[in-house]
Amino acid sequence: METVKAKRMIYAVQCGQSWFGVTHNVNIYRGCDHGCIYCDSRSSCYRIHQFDRIRVKERADQKIDHELSNKRKTGVIGLGGMNDPYNRFEAKEEYTRRSLMAIDKHRFGVHVITKSDLVTRDIDLFQSIMKHSVVNVGITITTIDDALQQRIERNVSSTSERFAALQKLRQNGIFSGVLMMPLLPFINDTIANVEGIVKRAKDVDACYIYPSFGVTLRDNQRQHFFRLIGPELTERYVKTFGEAYMCQSPQHKTLRAKFEQLCDEAGILYRMADIVEASRAFVQTEQLSLF
Repeated sequence: METVKAKRMIYAVQCGQSWFGVTHNVNIYRGCDHGCIYCDSRSSCYRIHQFDRIRVKERADQKIDHELSNKRKTGVIGLGGMNDPYNRFEAKEEYTRRSLMAIDKHRFGVHVITKSDLVTRDIDLFQSIMKHSVVNVGITITTIDDALQQRIERNVSSTSERFAALQKLRQNGIFSGVLMMPLLPFINDTIANVEGIVKRAKDVDACYIYPSFGVTLRDNQRQHFFRLIGPELTERYVKTFGEAYMCQSPQHKTLRAKFEQLCDEAGILYRMADIVEASRAFVQTEQLSLF
């Protein structure tokens, strides 16, 4: 596959406590072909030319290994912030898998965001990392309806496949949950959708669900989104939100209240601080069980 040059792979973040405890971000690939109509990474501020074409950063896994070897303090590496680390090339190329090996080697933790059931391939590495550090796998699920999912996320594992992957992760002792985001106004922002996701998450023993009751739109991503949703919905968005960056569902308060009620009843975490704390306690419990 095509490679692109990158001066470095690992970037420190300043808000580790507010986003799943991540201390460093890594993006192994550049671009994504999942075809999600709402992807903010398509925005021009990220300067990813031809976003739908996937390229890998040159010697990505080797650079990650080298850069981690120079870190004096360990932390949690975030994979998937800009693009999915489990794209269609990863099954063959294994850059993400080799990067996880480097993360394990240098005793860092990892937080993964993905929409692909390929993530279950690396359960053995997640289990190895858990012996010394935090592991958290977040699977993005926006709708309980496979048919709707195929319209808004066109080239990726179905909702059913993602829940099956989440179940397999949990059955193998991996701390993992759902990123219920985005809920697109007038498309999947319904009580029935939220109820369906929470119910299925409970069925597969998800540790948490982290939500967003809206979508972000800016510059060229806005035009891309409007082109795909059609003129009728576009007119409704423009009338409701104008040029706003954050487009919250008009019923976001009702949705959030119902969501929190359902999660409380199901015993599923949904506050970021609680999720971070639980992920840390989880690995400590796993370590103690070894003895």
